[in-house]
Amino acid sequence: MRFHIISLFPETIEKYLSTSILGRAKAQKLFSVNYFDPRKFTDDKRRTVDERPYGGGPGMVMTALPLLKAVGAAKKKIKKRSRTKIIIFSPGGKEFTNSEAENLSKKFDDIILISGRYEGIDGRVKKILKATEYSIGSYILTGGEVPAMALVDAVARQIPGVLHAPDSVEEKRTSSHEVYTRPAILEYKGKKYRVPKLLLSGHHKNIESWKKKQKIKE
Repeated sequence: MRFHIISLFPETIEKYLSTSILGRAKAQKLFSVNYFDPRKFTDDKRRTVDERPYGGGPGMVMTALPLLKAVGAAKKKIKKRSRTKIIIFSPGGKEFTNSEAENLSKKFDDIILISGRYEGIDGRVKKILKATEYSIGSYILTGGEVPAMALVDAVARQIPGVLHAPDSVEEKRTSSHEVYTRPAILEYKGKKYRVPKLLLSGHHKNIESWKKKQKIKE
């Protein structure tokens, strides 16, 4: 799997993707990440990548040409027969879920991610590139770098070998967000907090049933 990220701040993404599990997987070449800064595809001395929006409104909008040229540069690194997906992030886009992450990991070899900034991206970029628009939540962020990191993280962990234990992929096992570890009795500020007795019983069938019930509650 190869990710190609278009971003004004690639260093913020690179630091995250080079640590812990993802960092090890990348070093083992289980997936790779290329970065393309739109500023490098501008023609003026100021490297302008934003302009005022037509119709008025606050803030600035990322212009189309630098982004389109950056995507073009990314495509040059992609093999002709590669299954490629281009993605843009927007609060109004399709909800990004674990199921989407799994589908992307299976159906595509290369994923191009466009991380917007300011008030958004010129709408013609999506139309020209026929890009898919994803949302990682119903809230507004200052840029598309966090969504890009979230998507790479979610997709990469679906790749065989990235997680040492295949069962660690949550959607492939019975999992609950309510988890516990040692000690069985935690003492904190004069109070004792205990792990549910069932989890200490060793009765695997009942434990799995408990996990399923917790998952339904969530």
